[in-house]
Amino acid sequence: MSNAELATSYAALILADDGVEITADKLQTLIKAAKIEDVEPIWSSLFAKALEGKDVKDLLLNVGSGGGAAAAPTSGGAAAGGAGAVEETKEEEKEEAKEESDEDMGFGLFD
Repeated sequence: MSNAELATSYAALILADDGVEITADKLQTLIKAAKIEDVEPIWSSLFAKALEGKDVKDLLLNVGSGGGAAAAPTSGGAAAGGAGAVEETKEEEKEEAKEESDEDMGFGLFD
């Protein structure tokens, strides 16, 4: 990561920690206050647009969570779908695991 990206990232984290809206002008102000000279204004604009309307603290807390595409089954969902739905899900997971196996490809890691 370049110094420009790093400086802009830190500036965005400072603003988020203070609960201040992240804008390109505020990012540039923080970067200049830190006396970092080699940051082009495009970085501030890019970071501000990327983080617009997003909760940075929430993003940091959910790093590596997979984006939340699949919701965990709840007791209400199990009651509505019954045991058959749970069994179908387990069967699908087993089929996917078999497809991803290296054994089917005919070679191993150290061949």
